[in-house]
Amino acid sequence: MVCEITKDTDRSPLLPDRQEQGDFFVCDIFDAAPKGDMASMAHPIFSLSTKPDYRIRRYEDETGKNYLEVKPSADGLATIHDRDVLIYCISQIMAALNSGQKVSRTIRLTAFDLLKATNRMTDGRGYEGLRSALTRLQGTQIETNIVTGKKEQLDIFSIIDRARIVRETRDGRMQEIEIQISDWVFNAIEAHEVLTLNRNYFRLRKPLERRIYEIGRKHCGHQKDWKISLVALQRKCGSASTTREFKRLVSNIIAQDEEHNHMPDYAVRMVQDMVHFINRGAFPSSCAVIDELGFHLSSDTYEKARQAAPGWDVYVLERDWREWMTEPPRDPNAAFIGFCKKVFERRGRP
Repeated sequence: MVCEITKDTDRSPLLPDRQEQGDFFVCDIFDAAPKGDMASMAHPIFSLSTKPDYRIRRYEDETGKNYLEVKPSADGLATIHDRDVLIYCISQIMAALNSGQKVSRTIRLTAFDLLKATNRMTDGRGYEGLRSALTRLQGTQIETNIVTGKKEQLDIFSIIDRARIVRETRDGRMQEIEIQISDWVFNAIEAHEVLTLNRNYFRLRKPLERRIYEIGRKHCGHQKDWKISLVALQRKCGSASTTREFKRLVSNIIAQDEEHNHMPDYAVRMVQDMVHFINRGAFPSSCAVIDELGFHLSSDTYEKARQAAPGWDVYVLERDWREWMTEPPRDPNAAFIGFCKKVFERRGRP
């Protein structure tokens, strides 16, 4: 018996697409406040060198059990100027979250907008520099062990997972780019572990100036002042200079700041190898932060916040929450409780 072979004319000759097509977030908020993630502000992940940096960096806590290791690719470590790409992506996502938009790890942006927002040149050199930055960001790997509860896990990832130039002009300049940021960065955004940066950050010429400002922003914050030893500052900066050379470089920056007041938000001074960060008043006191967005939380919200983040000072959390906002949320009470839940999920008890 011969079996008859039937033809299904309605069936596509292609197999079904079994790969999930994730949505991407389009960057189109032109006045988004610059924001940086706290993790890379706390650790010297980015190189200060203007030449390819091939050093492997390892940082450990006081116990020596928890560590973070940064490894370069053949193109060298990502630089402090490459970080501009990350800042732009974080800023756009945070602005979108504040306005209630849906976001994702995959971001589509216009190269020209990124260059303008980060105070870069928009000629051929600017686009070539952006291409090189994407290469170094994708190539730089971070290895760290993260303890969550009683479970320790080892994470190895790149600063950005991938980058794709979607469209180029006829003369070869990129127009649209897709960037997929790492889970590490996206988790920091979702946990609100970000800080607003002064727009003049992008005008700082020297890599060391940028790094010093980041450290001041992270550790001084709303305080009137904050001090750190020169030795500890060099370690936080990740500088490969000798102690004597590092002191000379910092002294030059301080001398220029004394003359021009060019360092954003914080004056920087040095007394007997102690570096002082002095708040210029750009960031309000804790009380002013509570009022600056024009709304107050209900008493019930504070009690729910304590339940959402047991062990945390809810007033400190409220200050931090208001700091990264650029505009009032639609439902401040629900938004703050959600913030507290994210903090507790991310960090546990303080």
